[in-house]
Amino acid sequence: MTEAYAVADVEGALAAFERDGYVLLRGVHDEAEMDALTVEMERLQSEVCTGALDDQHRDVVLGDSATEAEVEHVNYVYYATRHSDLADRIVHADAVVGLVRALLGSDTWLLDYERFGVVYQDSRPGAESAYSRIGWHTDRQSGPHLAVWPSIAFTVHLDGTSPANGFLRVVPGSHRRTTDGLPPAFEPVEGEVAVYARRGDVLLHHCDLWHSAARATEDPPGGVRRHLRGGWYTGAPLAAGHGVADFVKNAQR
Repeated sequence: MTEAYAVADVEGALAAFERDGYVLLRGVHDEAEMDALTVEMERLQSEVCTGALDDQHRDVVLGDSATEAEVEHVNYVYYATRHSDLADRIVHADAVVGLVRALLGSDTWLLDYERFGVVYQDSRPGAESAYSRIGWHTDRQSGPHLAVWPSIAFTVHLDGTSPANGFLRVVPGSHRRTTDGLPPAFEPVEGEVAVYARRGDVLLHHCDLWHSAARATEDPPGGVRRHLRGGWYTGAPLAAGHGVADFVKNAQR
Protein backbone atom coordinates (compact mmCIF):
# COMPACT_ATOMS: atom_id res chain seq x y z
CA MET A 1 0.00 0.00 0.00
CA THR A 2 1.02 3.59 -0.59
CA GLU A 3 1.53 6.16 2.14
CA ALA A 4 -0.43 9.38 1.69
CA TYR A 5 1.17 12.72 2.48
CA ALA A 6 -0.67 15.64 4.01
CA VAL A 7 -0.79 18.53 1.61
CA ALA A 8 1.10 20.66 4.13
CA ASP A 9 4.00 18.20 4.22
CA VAL A 10 5.73 19.64 1.18
CA GLU A 11 9.17 18.35 2.13
CA GLY A 12 7.90 14.82 2.68
CA ALA A 13 5.88 14.82 -0.54
CA LEU A 14 8.81 16.05 -2.63
CA ALA A 15 11.13 13.46 -1.12
CA ALA A 16 8.63 10.67 -1.77
CA PHE A 17 8.22 11.70 -5.39
CA GLU A 18 11.95 11.90 -6.00
CA ARG A 19 12.45 8.48 -4.39
CA ASP A 20 9.46 6.57 -5.75
CA GLY A 21 8.40 8.46 -8.87
CA TYR A 22 4.95 9.21 -7.47
CA VAL A 23 3.25 10.67 -4.42
CA LEU A 24 -0.29 10.49 -3.05
CA LEU A 25 -1.51 13.78 -1.56
CA ARG A 26 -4.30 13.98 1.00
CA GLY A 27 -6.23 17.05 2.10
CA VAL A 28 -6.02 19.04 -1.13
CA HIS A 29 -9.78 18.87 -1.73
CA ASP A 30 -12.66 18.55 0.71
CA GLU A 31 -15.85 16.51 0.43
CA ALA A 32 -17.93 19.49 -0.71
CA GLU A 33 -15.58 20.10 -3.64
CA MET A 34 -15.70 16.44 -4.62
CA ASP A 35 -19.51 16.39 -4.43
CA ALA A 36 -19.71 19.45 -6.67
CA LEU A 37 -17.11 18.08 -9.10
CA THR A 38 -18.94 14.76 -9.34
CA VAL A 39 -22.15 16.56 -10.32
CA GLU A 40 -20.26 18.63 -12.90
CA MET A 41 -18.54 15.62 -14.46
CA GLU A 42 -21.73 13.58 -14.59
CA ARG A 43 -23.34 16.53 -16.36
CA LEU A 44 -20.58 16.63 -18.97
CA GLN A 45 -20.74 12.87 -19.41
CA SER A 46 -24.49 13.08 -20.00
CA GLU A 47 -24.07 15.94 -22.47
CA VAL A 48 -21.57 13.91 -24.47
CA CYS A 49 -23.96 10.96 -24.57
CA THR A 50 -26.88 13.09 -25.73
CA GLY A 51 -24.84 15.06 -28.26
CA ALA A 52 -25.07 18.38 -26.41
CA LEU A 53 -21.25 18.37 -26.45
CA ASP A 54 -19.66 17.59 -29.80
CA ASP A 55 -17.51 14.59 -30.67
CA GLN A 56 -14.20 16.24 -29.75
CA HIS A 57 -15.17 15.57 -26.14
CA ARG A 58 -15.86 11.85 -26.50
CA ASP A 59 -13.49 8.95 -26.89
CA VAL A 60 -12.26 8.35 -30.42
CA VAL A 61 -8.81 6.85 -29.81
CA LEU A 62 -8.55 5.00 -26.54
CA GLY A 63 -11.80 3.10 -26.44
CA ASP A 64 -14.02 0.77 -28.44
CA SER A 65 -16.00 2.81 -30.94
CA ALA A 66 -18.40 -0.06 -31.60
CA THR A 67 -19.35 -0.21 -27.96
CA GLU A 68 -19.46 3.54 -27.69
CA ALA A 69 -21.79 3.82 -30.64
CA GLU A 70 -24.58 2.81 -28.26
CA VAL A 71 -24.01 6.19 -26.54
CA GLU A 72 -25.43 4.98 -23.24
CA HIS A 73 -22.14 5.53 -21.46
CA VAL A 74 -18.75 7.03 -22.27
CA ASN A 75 -15.59 6.21 -20.38
CA TYR A 76 -13.86 9.47 -21.26
CA VAL A 77 -14.86 13.11 -21.53
CA TYR A 78 -12.04 15.04 -23.15
CA TYR A 79 -11.23 18.72 -22.49
CA ALA A 80 -13.30 18.68 -19.31
CA THR A 81 -11.90 21.99 -18.09
CA ARG A 82 -13.28 23.80 -21.16
CA HIS A 83 -16.82 23.30 -19.89
CA SER A 84 -16.32 23.24 -16.14
CA ASP A 85 -14.84 26.19 -14.32
CA LEU A 86 -14.81 24.07 -11.17
CA ALA A 87 -12.69 21.38 -12.84
CA ASP A 88 -10.31 24.08 -14.05
CA ARG A 89 -9.95 25.50 -10.55
CA ILE A 90 -9.39 22.06 -9.05
CA VAL A 91 -6.59 21.09 -11.44
CA HIS A 92 -4.94 24.45 -10.69
CA ALA A 93 -4.97 23.91 -6.92
CA ASP A 94 -2.13 26.00 -5.51
CA ALA A 95 -0.69 23.19 -3.39
CA VAL A 96 -0.46 20.81 -6.35
CA VAL A 97 0.85 23.36 -8.83
CA GLY A 98 3.48 24.42 -6.29
CA LEU A 99 4.73 20.84 -5.94
CA VAL A 100 4.79 20.34 -9.71
CA ARG A 101 6.80 23.52 -10.23
CA ALA A 102 9.21 22.54 -7.47
CA LEU A 103 9.80 19.26 -9.34
CA LEU A 104 9.74 20.42 -12.98
CA GLY A 105 10.59 24.11 -12.78
CA SER A 106 8.61 27.30 -13.13
CA ASP A 107 8.17 26.96 -16.91
CA THR A 108 6.00 23.83 -16.67
CA TRP A 109 2.67 24.04 -18.52
CA LEU A 110 -0.64 22.21 -18.39
CA LEU A 111 -1.73 20.27 -21.48
CA ASP A 112 -5.40 21.19 -21.30
CA TYR A 113 -5.91 22.40 -24.89
CA GLU A 114 -4.58 19.62 -27.18
CA ARG A 115 -4.46 15.86 -27.58
CA PHE A 116 -7.06 14.92 -24.94
CA GLY A 117 -6.80 17.89 -22.62
CA VAL A 118 -7.82 17.25 -19.03
CA VAL A 119 -9.92 14.09 -19.04
CA TYR A 120 -12.81 12.95 -16.90
CA GLN A 121 -12.48 9.16 -16.80
CA ASP A 122 -15.14 6.68 -15.74
CA SER A 123 -13.71 3.17 -15.58
CA ARG A 124 -16.02 0.21 -15.02
CA PRO A 125 -16.34 -3.43 -16.01
CA GLY A 126 -19.18 -4.75 -18.14
CA ALA A 127 -20.26 -5.05 -21.75
CA GLU A 128 -21.32 -1.39 -21.90
CA SER A 129 -17.83 -0.22 -21.02
CA ALA A 130 -14.93 0.27 -23.43
CA TYR A 131 -12.41 0.85 -20.63
CA SER A 132 -11.94 -1.25 -17.52
CA ARG A 133 -8.15 -1.65 -17.13
CA ILE A 134 -4.83 -0.79 -18.75
CA GLY A 135 -1.60 -2.76 -19.04
CA TRP A 136 1.89 -1.81 -17.99
CA HIS A 137 3.28 1.32 -19.63
CA THR A 138 4.99 4.65 -19.05
CA ASP A 139 3.47 7.95 -20.14
CA ARG A 140 6.54 8.89 -22.18
CA GLN A 141 5.81 5.90 -24.43
CA SER A 142 2.67 7.65 -25.70
CA GLY A 143 4.83 10.20 -27.56
CA PRO A 144 8.56 9.51 -27.21
CA HIS A 145 9.28 11.75 -30.20
CA LEU A 146 7.77 14.81 -28.53
CA ALA A 147 10.01 17.41 -26.88
CA VAL A 148 7.76 17.79 -23.83
CA TRP A 149 9.46 15.48 -21.33
CA PRO A 150 9.80 15.06 -18.45
CA SER A 151 6.20 15.48 -17.33
CA ILE A 152 4.10 14.80 -14.25
CA ALA A 153 0.62 13.33 -14.51
CA PHE A 154 -2.05 14.13 -11.95
CA THR A 155 -5.15 12.20 -10.93
CA VAL A 156 -7.91 13.72 -8.79
CA HIS A 157 -9.88 10.82 -7.34
CA LEU A 158 -13.65 11.18 -7.25
CA ASP A 159 -13.91 7.64 -5.87
CA GLY A 160 -11.71 5.85 -3.42
CA THR A 161 -9.94 2.90 -5.05
CA SER A 162 -9.78 -0.74 -4.00
CA PRO A 163 -9.91 -4.23 -5.52
CA ALA A 164 -13.68 -3.71 -5.78
CA ASN A 165 -13.46 -0.87 -8.31
CA GLY A 166 -9.88 -1.21 -9.52
CA PHE A 167 -6.66 0.50 -8.53
CA LEU A 168 -3.31 1.66 -9.81
CA ARG A 169 -0.34 -0.70 -9.77
CA VAL A 170 3.07 0.97 -9.69
CA VAL A 171 6.72 -0.04 -9.38
CA PRO A 172 8.36 2.43 -6.97
CA GLY A 173 11.61 3.86 -8.30
CA SER A 174 11.02 2.62 -11.85
CA HIS A 175 11.12 6.23 -13.13
CA ARG A 176 14.91 5.94 -12.82
CA ARG A 177 15.00 2.87 -15.10
CA THR A 178 14.56 2.27 -18.79
CA THR A 179 11.58 0.33 -20.12
CA ASP A 180 13.72 -2.78 -20.58
CA GLY A 181 11.81 -5.60 -18.96
CA LEU A 182 8.53 -3.70 -18.86
CA PRO A 183 5.83 -6.39 -19.14
CA PRO A 184 3.67 -6.28 -22.27
CA ALA A 185 0.36 -6.78 -20.48
CA PHE A 186 -0.84 -7.32 -16.92
CA GLU A 187 1.79 -9.66 -15.48
CA PRO A 188 2.92 -9.33 -11.85
CA VAL A 189 6.11 -7.31 -11.44
CA GLU A 190 8.59 -7.78 -8.64
CA GLY A 191 8.39 -4.86 -6.25
CA GLU A 192 5.04 -3.51 -7.46
CA VAL A 193 2.64 -1.95 -4.96
CA ALA A 194 -1.05 -1.07 -4.98
CA VAL A 195 -2.04 2.58 -4.76
CA TYR A 196 -5.27 2.76 -2.79
CA ALA A 197 -6.55 6.33 -2.89
CA ARG A 198 -9.35 7.97 -0.95
CA ARG A 199 -11.99 10.25 -2.43
CA GLY A 200 -10.39 13.67 -2.88
CA ASP A 201 -6.80 12.40 -2.96
CA VAL A 202 -4.48 13.67 -5.69
CA LEU A 203 -1.86 11.38 -7.19
CA LEU A 204 1.19 12.79 -8.97
CA HIS A 205 3.40 10.46 -10.99
CA HIS A 206 6.47 10.82 -13.18
CA CYS A 207 6.22 10.18 -16.93
CA ASP A 208 8.75 7.32 -16.70
CA LEU A 209 7.04 5.47 -13.85
CA TRP A 210 5.96 1.92 -14.68
CA HIS A 211 2.23 1.73 -13.94
CA SER A 212 -0.88 -0.26 -14.77
CA ALA A 213 -4.53 -0.20 -13.69
CA ALA A 214 -6.31 -3.29 -12.41
CA ARG A 215 -9.87 -4.15 -13.45
CA ALA A 216 -12.66 -3.88 -10.90
CA THR A 217 -13.90 -7.09 -9.29
CA GLU A 218 -17.44 -5.81 -8.63
CA ASP A 219 -20.16 -4.79 -11.06
CA PRO A 220 -21.37 -1.18 -11.03
CA PRO A 221 -22.14 0.80 -9.01
CA GLY A 222 -19.52 -0.64 -6.62
CA GLY A 223 -17.14 -1.28 -9.49
CA VAL A 224 -17.04 2.28 -10.82
CA ARG A 225 -13.77 4.25 -10.58
CA ARG A 226 -13.98 7.93 -11.57
CA HIS A 227 -11.31 10.58 -11.67
CA LEU A 228 -10.07 13.73 -13.37
CA ARG A 229 -6.63 13.40 -14.92
CA GLY A 230 -4.14 15.30 -17.00
CA GLY A 231 -0.50 16.30 -17.09
CA TRP A 232 2.02 19.08 -16.60
CA TYR A 233 4.82 19.18 -19.17
CA THR A 234 8.14 20.84 -19.92
CA GLY A 235 9.78 22.17 -23.09
CA ALA A 236 7.91 23.90 -25.89
CA PRO A 237 4.10 23.64 -25.65
CA LEU A 238 2.37 21.71 -28.41
CA ALA A 239 0.95 23.86 -31.16
CA ALA A 240 -2.80 24.30 -31.32
CA GLY A 241 -4.17 21.75 -33.76
CA HIS A 242 -1.48 19.17 -32.96
CA GLY A 243 -4.16 16.50 -32.68
CA VAL A 244 -3.88 12.84 -31.70
CA ALA A 245 -2.64 11.25 -34.93
CA ASP A 246 0.80 10.66 -33.40
CA PHE A 247 -0.49 9.27 -30.11
CA VAL A 248 1.17 5.91 -29.46
CA LYS A 249 -1.43 3.50 -28.12
CA ASN A 250 1.02 1.03 -26.66
CA ALA A 251 -0.66 -0.29 -23.51
CA GLN A 252 -2.99 -3.28 -23.61
CA ARG A 253 -6.58 -2.87 -22.50
